Amino acid sequence: MKMNISQLDKYWFYWIVQFSRDNALNQAAKRVSATGDGHYYVYLSVALLFFHPNGQYFFNLVLGSFVVEFPLYLLLKNSIWRHRPCHALVGFESGFEPSDKFSLPSGHTAGAFVLASVVELVFPALAPMAFAWACFVGSSRIALGVHYPLDIIAGAGLGMGSVLLVEQLMF
Repeated sequence: MKMNISQLDKYWFYWIVQFSRDNALNQAAKRVSATGDGHYYVYLSVALLFFHPNGQYFFNLVLGSFVVEFPLYLLLKNSIWRHRPCHALVGFESGFEPSDKFSLPSGHTAGAFVLASVVELVFPALAPMAFAWACFVGSSRIALGVHYPLDIIAGAGLGMGSVLLVEQLMF
């Protein structure tokens, strides 16, 4: 049986949600997802700005990357209008209410990949851990029922692409 991209996206969505539920990972998914909230990026960037020799570089890359990423995220999310699985799939209950109704791209994932990509440029030894965390943030959004896997892929691409662009333009 051949599946199109939309069917594969839904298949993997349901597989990840079921895996999360079967292994009682929903509370962990909520906690991991919360680490992708934007205010933590500000705290980390400002702390490094004041307390680390590479803090200015880190701060500038994070700030510049979010200046690029955030308007693109809003433009994409509000022009594509892909409804979240928790709102679009008949009979699906997520138990988690997102802040808006559209899912593509994932803002949490985009932000996490901005941070991971900046970590890779400034602190390369920490890059594997940063990218693993960013992948967990994205996966947690699927497990919570608020994003499809393609939303996560799009968010990751948006986050990494924003950093690459800013790094090329600024430095």
